Amino acid sequence: MALKPRSLTLVGLAAALSFFASAVHAETFRWAGTTDPQTMDPHATNSAPVLGFLNNVYEGLVRRDKNMQIEPALATNWVQLGSDGWRFKLRKGVTFQNGAEFTADDVLFSYERASSEESDVRSWFSPIKSVNVVDDFTIDFMTIEPNPLFPDSIANFMIMDRDWATNNAATRPSKEAENYATRNTNGTGAFTVTSRDPGVKTALEPFADWWDTTESNITEALFTPIGESATGVAALLSGEIDFISPIPLQDVPRMKQRDGFTVHEGIEARVIMFGFAHQANELKFSDGVTGNNPFQDVRVRQAAYQAIDVDALIEKIMRGNAQPASQLVSDSMKGYSQAHSERLPYDPEAAKQLLADAGYPDGFSFGLQCPNDRYINDEAICKAAASMLSKVGLNAKLTSMPVRNYWPELREDKFDMYLLGWSPGTFDAEHPIRFLVATPNEEKKLGSWNFGDYSNARIDELLPMIQTELDDSKRQTMIDEITKIMQDEGAYIPMYVQPLIWASKDNIELTQRTDDFFILRWVTVN
Repeated sequence: MALKPRSLTLVGLAAALSFFASAVHAETFRWAGTTDPQTMDPHATNSAPVLGFLNNVYEGLVRRDKNMQIEPALATNWVQLGSDGWRFKLRKGVTFQNGAEFTADDVLFSYERASSEESDVRSWFSPIKSVNVVDDFTIDFMTIEPNPLFPDSIANFMIMDRDWATNNAATRPSKEAENYATRNTNGTGAFTVTSRDPGVKTALEPFADWWDTTESNITEALFTPIGESATGVAALLSGEIDFISPIPLQDVPRMKQRDGFTVHEGIEARVIMFGFAHQANELKFSDGVTGNNPFQDVRVRQAAYQAIDVDALIEKIMRGNAQPASQLVSDSMKGYSQAHSERLPYDPEAAKQLLADAGYPDGFSFGLQCPNDRYINDEAICKAAASMLSKVGLNAKLTSMPVRNYWPELREDKFDMYLLGWSPGTFDAEHPIRFLVATPNEEKKLGSWNFGDYSNARIDELLPMIQTELDDSKRQTMIDEITKIMQDEGAYIPMYVQPLIWASKDNIELTQRTDDFFILRWVTVN
């Protein structure tokens, strides 16, 4: 209703202004992060900034609760069809944000879209043989072999409306170019996107017809990407925003001492690592080595591993807020290999000897690619690691860039060595094996984030067995074997488990999940 000031008394005007100021304070929530989600398409990019943001807008058959446990979402229950697959009973009465009814046909369409060659999440569906609609609210996912992990593996599989996507020429995701789903949304989730200015601001509001109840009292949510962490902290302290993730580790003590603010600390599920161009025939960014790729030699990869002092990186760059990692999952994940929990020791002299044994006594130069706005202190970590590598003769030519440019560079093989962080969506060791370690195979939907094309036949043989084995002891024995192979071959250099460091005004109540997803329906402004 429009206000007409001439009809208000001074007392009435003051009361109205006071009411609206209180409403804005209590119900508008402004938050910031270092990385803007590069797309609004839930099947175009398998990255936490995209999936975390879109978990507020789109929904899957299942979802994770505050403790990362699987619970019903668009499916009310699911049962295993013997050894053949899974049957999901769907929730009735659910509508998309444009008012269209949700049915099993939308799930089938979303599967076809998400498992297509154009999709970045197609590896989620590598165990699937076929998907069959039983009726409007029943759908079967038939697996190639028994797959007890499947419901856990699709917590971020988001359902789209077939008609909406078809009518807007967005039946397939687009990684490189844009389509209608890149900037527009139509989910069934708790919040709907009302405006989108990529890299500047995205506005959301609660979906009035959402099927579930929400803890949140916010009526508008405004997200702003702020690439410079110091600028973000300044915005929080000045009152321009209510929440930011992450904050610089050096600012944690100061923020803890400031009245009116809360620091939220935790450990993420994400392991930070370096990867190699395993299959490249030659280095792309070397000044001296031509015609071959030294990183194809396991001794060179081990030399790089032992040249990096991870304890020093944690102490100096991460301010002690991280824990060393020996494998691609943390020790809190299912399938973590206790038998291989030790890292190779930091030993620059051993690294020099390994390089000499491999035929590079004077070392060589190479290209190291890193993001500068994706992980906590990512550029600083790369600079420090590059300095350590140079002391043994591995002279890294560091190139850092925003993550929106970084993933395309990696997908175009423009690297010799690169930085990567990985958080397993299933909280199981099988997840990074499938995405990062399995030999890339489009047909089998495997290895979609294995940028360096690492390949080991034994690991490829064991992976489907791990995915189907019901005996935990037998399954762990196979995961232990894979972990040993990865360590022996230097497939990656796992470094540390990243911390979660968020900050907010102290009138904000929220939930910090270990996958670093920020869920608006759990936010309250007091």
